[in-house]
Amino acid sequence: MIEFKVNGQSISIDIDPEKPLLWVLREDLFLTGTKYGCGIGNCGACTVIIDGELARSCLLPVRKVVGKEVVTIEGIAEKGNFSDLQRAWIDEQVPQCGYCQSGMILSAAVLLESVPNPTPSEIRKKVTNICRCGTYPRIEKAIQKVAESKRQGGDNA
Repeated sequence: MIEFKVNGQSISIDIDPEKPLLWVLREDLFLTGTKYGCGIGNCGACTVIIDGELARSCLLPVRKVVGKEVVTIEGIAEKGNFSDLQRAWIDEQVPQCGYCQSGMILSAAVLLESVPNPTPSEIRKKVTNICRCGTYPRIEKAIQKVAESKRQGGDNA
């Protein structure tokens, strides 16, 4: 049995310990917000947060998350409402095709935890996910919108 937490919920699953976490999330736990992109950890569509750190779930055998907390895009909503980042993504019309967005938003969330007021350069350096639609300027704007809101003491972006 593999035991870990996903989005605050304890999971105990009898599964091949070498199965990539991405496929456990999508096929076994039906959390389909995490996407398959390149399969080699480059694009970031499969990005999740494990114990506060970013991870590319397509490369990670599920055995590596035993006893850990995994957060997916489904887990960042706040009491059923969009998180500040999700609202900013909508406000700034970030997505075009939307495929990269779950990993992109999680990368932005971890960035804002460690760098509450990131510069455009810091955003580009830390958010390494690939967006084939090229919405990087809108991504930066959405992240900076959330940072500005938090600096002003607001709860909403």
